[in-house]
Amino acid sequence: MSEEHVKHLQELDRQGRLVMCGPFSDAPGGMVIIRADSREEAVSLAERDPYVLSGIRSYELRTWSLSHEGNKHMSIAEE
Repeated sequence: MSEEHVKHLQELDRQGRLVMCGPFSDAPGGMVIIRADSREEAVSLAERDPYVLSGIRSYELRTWSLSHEGNKHMSIAEE
């Protein structure tokens, strides 16, 4: 099953949707960070993962906002 999971991740990478992924070193499971145009698309991508389809793993979908100077998240601290 892990071969199919890796192929899924490779396809996401080819599509430019995979940002990063890997297993946790201190707990079971891992994290996959993807780019998606909508929450619905992200759900669809996650639910196509063979690990999820087979029931081996579940997923928790989170939306992540990057902090940077442009959105003022990085300017709240004084230098």
